[in-house]
Amino acid sequence: MSLPQILPFTKRLMSDSLSIGDTAIDATAGNGHDTLFLASLVGEKGKVYSFDIQETAIINTRERLEKEQITDRVTLIHDSHDKIEQYCKDDRPKAAIFNLGYLPGSNKEVTTTGKTTVKAIQQLLTIMPVKGTIVLVVYHGHEEGKQEKDQLLAYIRNLSHEHVLVAKYEFMNHKNDAPFIVALEKRREGDFL
Repeated sequence: MSLPQILPFTKRLMSDSLSIGDTAIDATAGNGHDTLFLASLVGEKGKVYSFDIQETAIINTRERLEKEQITDRVTLIHDSHDKIEQYCKDDRPKAAIFNLGYLPGSNKEVTTTGKTTVKAIQQLLTIMPVKGTIVLVVYHGHEEGKQEKDQLLAYIRNLSHEHVLVAKYEFMNHKNDAPFIVALEKRREGDFL
């Protein structure tokens, strides 16, 4: 057996969570890799909402989708992921993925924040069906990333285990603030704290 690396493991979690016809969220469109992957999982009858606050990310994602001729099932949203409920509540997303931090190859001053990420998680837990899955790849090798990591972990540690299952996957002997995964599965409706 070989332990999966961080990004392949996120794909495995998304593959196990989504079926043809489902709705999925890419909370951080970035360069479109996850959006494209989610679109392939939900198929022609499914739907993907892809969020990013940076226009460059939306453009990059659109170009990637057009190249692969998968645009019909994806809605690109140039807005913060803390507005997920506003855009997606009627579709009840089954899974969501976040790659926290900054857009690779762009302005490192523009990052996700703990405040907006926690707010997005709260909204997702409210609108997702039971068994809905949220996967976060936490990049914390920069100052804002460290703050976001602390806020995120403080919030998820207090989630009711009866309502939300929380797991953390990381390589503990890596150096230099290696990224890790946090996965949440909604177990039942109700008060999550």
